[in-house]
Amino acid sequence: MADDNDFMNFDVTALDKKDAFAEAQGGTQTIEKVHIRLQQRSRRKCILTITGLADDLDLKRICKALKKSFKCNGAVVNDDDFGEIIQLQGDHRQGVVKFLVDEEIIDRSHIVVHGA
Repeated sequence: MADDNDFMNFDVTALDKKDAFAEAQGGTQTIEKVHIRLQQRSRRKCILTITGLADDLDLKRICKALKKSFKCNGAVVNDDDFGEIIQLQGDHRQGVVKFLVDEEIIDRSHIVVHGA
């Protein structure tokens, strides 16, 4: 009967899903999706928002390069829910995806384009 008591004291938290290769790579690896959304501002104007970029990236520098390549205005804004996000004027969804993949900022499989 001692075996039944051992089963009852089994720790369920040991069954959490873990990355099998995280220990070899030096820690837990969490890759979040980057979301690219288009928000309608008025009848003809729209704002493109890029959320989910890693915290260790220089978002101001990325925003500056995006503004220069698409010839539009933009800014890095603090949001309560998403943290720092990049906002660009105009619909540049496919161009932003191409830019992020070409500059090797994030892999294409981790980008979600909304409203496409």
